[in-house]
Amino acid sequence: MSLLDSAYSLGHVANARAAGPDVPYGHRQRNVLNRSAYEAAAREIASWPGYAPTPLRGLPALAAKAGLNRLWYKDEAGRFGLGSFKALGGAYAVSRLLIRELARNGVEGATTADLVERRHAAAVSRITVTCATDGNHGKSVAWGAQQFGCQCVIYVHETVSAGRKQAIEQYGARVVVVAGNYDDAVRQAADDAARNGWHVVSDTSYEGYVDVPKDVMQGYTVMVQEVLDQLPDGELPTHVLIQGGVGGVAAAVAGHLWETLGDRRPRVVIVEPDRAACIFASFRAGHRAAIEGDLDTIMAGLACGEVSLLAWEILEEGASDVLTVPDPAAADCMRLLTDPASGDVPIVAGESAVAGLAGLLLALERPSISGALALNADSRVLLFGTEGATDPELYASIVGRRAEDVGAA
Repeated sequence: MSLLDSAYSLGHVANARAAGPDVPYGHRQRNVLNRSAYEAAAREIASWPGYAPTPLRGLPALAAKAGLNRLWYKDEAGRFGLGSFKALGGAYAVSRLLIRELARNGVEGATTADLVERRHAAAVSRITVTCATDGNHGKSVAWGAQQFGCQCVIYVHETVSAGRKQAIEQYGARVVVVAGNYDDAVRQAADDAARNGWHVVSDTSYEGYVDVPKDVMQGYTVMVQEVLDQLPDGELPTHVLIQGGVGGVAAAVAGHLWETLGDRRPRVVIVEPDRAACIFASFRAGHRAAIEGDLDTIMAGLACGEVSLLAWEILEEGASDVLTVPDPAAADCMRLLTDPASGDVPIVAGESAVAGLAGLLLALERPSISGALALNADSRVLLFGTEGATDPELYASIVGRRAEDVGAA
């Protein structure tokens, strides 16, 4: 049964450097993400008011229609009220940065509880954090800054919607609009931070800037471990399809599963918009490769032209394949989840949340690609629904109704 239009394009490239199942998680990868740092992040984030694991939703009816054994969807729409998994990364990195800055200025032993309770309010209020964003990461950084008492300036590129801009401003951040694309906003944020003495809290890394992005990515691994704790006893996925972007969440998923499960880890397949496919270009080239252009896609959170340096340290060996999908396939998947097959719960999924599902369903329509990915009737597939309706107006225009009118909203 065809669940998406078979005329939709689907790009595929296999990763020639992918590590086999018997290759252990190595020093190179552990230098980016590791179990000890995960445990520190998990303790910290679990202590925040409002923390609760997000649901892992089984979709047995959709799995049956698609010809799969199992299909799970990690639903991040309710994370800390911010609507996306990014709440785990940006805010955690802000807390870590503030504590380091306090220590550098002679305040030793400060904790997140101290920040929340404003015990060092005067010192913290003199610190400004900044980043570039397509929406969700900037909202997490702004929320963290508001929670912990520092100043915040967020940079967005000119195609970021008014709804996403307003969602950041509601947390007290100043938002600066930059001409160009996401990567232009990244450069502007870095330049202004250097000039003004601000601190960049970015979800992408580059030469000379790695510590904060490590914290961001380590925060994401909390979501991955939640999945492992939520899976039915004795069941593990054979495949994970995960969104691309700069690669931070894909690396967090691949790295944590690799270190934790070893040779039982699933095959990790990255899915990108066909208009913003920097990981696809990098795997095809055999090295990190930047792409140019406006990167205009409805999957705004994935509109990135360059892979994060740290993410590449894990993805270069930790992911097996990349798929690219067109915008209409993502829109169809958003609608598909709101009106599921009998027995499945309706799901509110934002534009960037459904890339993995779109790639999965399109791959299953193409025997050459499903065969290359070893997707078949025995496959148990895990998807990460990385956001809900983070732009309510755009969501309603695509789906045809408001998020609050969908059954599981």
